[in-house]
Amino acid sequence: MTSRLNPYISFPGTAREAMEFYSRVFGGTLSLNTYGEYAPPGTPGADKIMHAMLETPSGFTLMAADAPPDMEHKAGNDMSISLSGDDTDDLRGYWEKLSEGGSVQVPFEKQMWGDLFGMCTDRFGVTWMVDAYDAQA
Repeated sequence: MTSRLNPYISFPGTAREAMEFYSRVFGGTLSLNTYGEYAPPGTPGADKIMHAMLETPSGFTLMAADAPPDMEHKAGNDMSISLSGDDTDDLRGYWEKLSEGGSVQVPFEKQMWGDLFGMCTDRFGVTWMVDAYDAQA
């Protein structure tokens, strides 16, 4: 098996909602496991997501979890996810869905290096960079 690098996002209790949103954006197969599936009955936070994985038809894999009940969730700006490639139509569609309800730092438009590029923070606080190579703007 080949090694691969996947983004893994920690959420403060919104992992299910976020991953279902990303599943609608990218399509694919979403698997969700809760803490309750592996913890004794009555465990606090049993309905929260211990592990989620989205595998998309485009070959993307996105993983996530809710912070465990005994750990503090610390949101920060130390992580972003980059989507790039030469399929401008797909990338533009992802951009439109990801930026909806979020905030745009850089509009998805032709940049000085020639690509279409945009950066946004989605409604869950995750920063996305979308770059279409050799794009005809």
